[in-house]
Amino acid sequence: MTSVRPQENLNPSDIAREQFNIAADLLKLDESMRAILSVPKRQLLVSIPVKMDNGIVKVFEGFRVQYNVARGPAKGGIRYHPDVNLDEVKALAAWMTWKCATVGIPYGGGKGGIRVDPHTMSQGELERMTRRYAVEIAPIIGAHIDIPAPDVYTNEQTMAWIMDTISMMSGGVQLGIVTGKPISLGGSLGRAEATARGCQFTIREACKVLGINLNGARVAVQGFGNAGSIAARLLHEDGAKIIAVSDTKGGIFNPNGFDPAAVLKFKEETGSVVGFKDTDRITNADLLTLDCDILVPAALENQINLDNAHLIKARIVAEAANGPVTPGADRVLFEKGIFDIPDILANAGGVTVSYFEWVQDQYGFFWTDKEVNQYLEKTMVKAFHEVYEKAKQFKVHLRTGAYCLAVERVAEATRVRGIFP
Repeated sequence: MTSVRPQENLNPSDIAREQFNIAADLLKLDESMRAILSVPKRQLLVSIPVKMDNGIVKVFEGFRVQYNVARGPAKGGIRYHPDVNLDEVKALAAWMTWKCATVGIPYGGGKGGIRVDPHTMSQGELERMTRRYAVEIAPIIGAHIDIPAPDVYTNEQTMAWIMDTISMMSGGVQLGIVTGKPISLGGSLGRAEATARGCQFTIREACKVLGINLNGARVAVQGFGNAGSIAARLLHEDGAKIIAVSDTKGGIFNPNGFDPAAVLKFKEETGSVVGFKDTDRITNADLLTLDCDILVPAALENQINLDNAHLIKARIVAEAANGPVTPGADRVLFEKGIFDIPDILANAGGVTVSYFEWVQDQYGFFWTDKEVNQYLEKTMVKAFHEVYEKAKQFKVHLRTGAYCLAVERVAEATRVRGIFP
C-alpha cells in the first residue's frame, strides 16, 4: 500500500512565521517581544503610472516592506516579477532581517517589488517605471533608513536609475541610497561574486567540521545563473569535482566532472547548459537526488520538500537560493544526518558585501577586491561557527540555530532600545 505524504503549506509568509516561532519557542521569548518581532514594522503599497512607448498609460502595483529596523536601517532587494505580491515581499523582508542579524551586520530587513513582467518592456519603459517607483517609495528610503538593492530581474542599471532619481529630488548626490550599483557610481568591487563566494566560505567550514576533503568532493549545482555558475567555478578552483549543473531548460551530468567555466561559455553561446559535450541530460528534479557530496540549490524556492527530501543523498546542502528547502524537508534532512547550511547563512555574502559598499560610500574610500574578499571571509567564517555552536546548544539543525542566533540579537536590540514614546 502506497503511503500518502502530507500536503505542505508553501505560502512564504506562513513559512517565515513558522521558522520564527520555532526559534522564539526555544528562546522562550515573552509574548510582548514575540508580538513585536512577528509582524512587519511598515508596509507600503503604491500605484505606478507609466507612459508606455505607444503613448498609453499603464498602472503597475509596487511594494516596499520594512520588517524590522531595531539593529539598523532596513536592507533588501527590489524584484520585478509578474507574481510579486505582498505576502511574498513580507516574507522576504523577514528573511532579510534574520539574514543580516545572522552575519552580524548592522541592518534590519526590507524588501520591495513591482508586479510586472519586465521581459515585455523596452529599456525606456523600464527606466520610467523604475524612476516613478523610486519617487513613490522615496518618503521611506534613505541611506540611514532603508537601502534597496537588486533582486530578481533588476540589476546595477536599475539601482543607478533609483540613485539618480533620489539624488535629483534631494539636490545632492546620494551614493548610499542603494547598493549593487555600477562601480562608476560607488559600487563595490567583489559584489558580483559575493553571494557565491560567501557560499563557498561556508562550504569550506562545513567540510572541516564534517571531515570532508573539498578537493575531489563531488558537487551538483541546481541553477546556473549568477550565484550557481560562480559557486560552481569557485568550488572547482578549490579542487571540487563539478558533476552536474542545471538551468531552466534542464541539466547535465558527468560522474567524472567537467569545467564549469567551459559550461558557462557554452550556455552563453547556446542559451542553455543542455547539450554540453560528454554529458548526459538530466532533469532539475534528477539533479537534486544525485549521489554527491555537496548539493547547491541555487534556483527557486521550495525545491527540496516533503516529496523528495527522503531521496537526497548529498552530505552537505548549501542553500545559495532563498528558501529552497521547506520546513518539512528540514526535519527530514536533519533526521537523515544531512548537513544543511541554511539560506540566511549560506547566501548572506551578497548582503554582506552590500554592507561593505554602503560603508565605502559613507566614507568615499574604496577597497580592493582582495580587501573585500578578506573582510567577507572573516565575516562568513565567524557567522558559520556562531550558528554551528548555537545549533549544538539547542540540539537542532543549522537553520533553527541561525534563527535562534538572529532572533536573539534582534530581540536584544529591541529590548535595549525600548518602546517609543
